[in-house]
Amino acid sequence: MLKVNEYFDGNIKSIAFKTDTLPATVGVMVPGEYVFNTADKEKMTIVNGALTIKLPGETSFTTYKTGESFDVAANSAFDVKVENETAYLCLYG
Repeated sequence: MLKVNEYFDGNIKSIAFKTDTLPATVGVMVPGEYVFNTADKEKMTIVNGALTIKLPGETSFTTYKTGESFDVAANSAFDVKVENETAYLCLYG
């Protein structure tokens, strides 16, 4: 069953679903700066656009573009900068 999620006053919206192996969300972020907290490990793939990310333990930001992915450890937080509307796929667990 699909579940719609909304974060940061509606600036990020996603739809949760289950894949054959892991739970997932697919969503869109509008321009802004955000801090995400994780409970499970996550693999984020940029579907369209770009996200500029500072992962836990990093001192600088890295930009990930369409087709690129990054991993985030469980029980951590990461910073996100979005310049243009960006679509993503997140597998977690």
